Amino acid sequence: MDLSVVERLVLLNLLPQEGSYINLKLLRTAREELSFSDEEVRILNFVQDGGQVKWDMGPDIMKDVVIGEVVTLMIVDLLKGLDKEGKLKNEHFSLFEKFCD
Repeated sequence: MDLSVVERLVLLNLLPQEGSYINLKLLRTAREELSFSDEEVRILNFVQDGGQVKWDMGPDIMKDVVIGEVVTLMIVDLLKGLDKEGKLKNEHFSLFEKFCD
């Protein structure tokens, strides 16, 4: 699935920090897949500013991310849960369309 820089960052923040041992191993693999290569970091010029990450908004680098079935189902459940609670944010919109439609 092609994901933008913003989608990858939002998804990294959305993934659970707790779970069973097996799920945590799967989540670790998903986080590695969503993370940024040295080349991407150089091109995007990431800067940590307090609690925010900023980068050069030039070319939006898309990455074909492969996420396993279990983590994909977790993401769908998380996004649908936010939707049901009325807590979806604009930053979740494209991810909701990609994972839940």
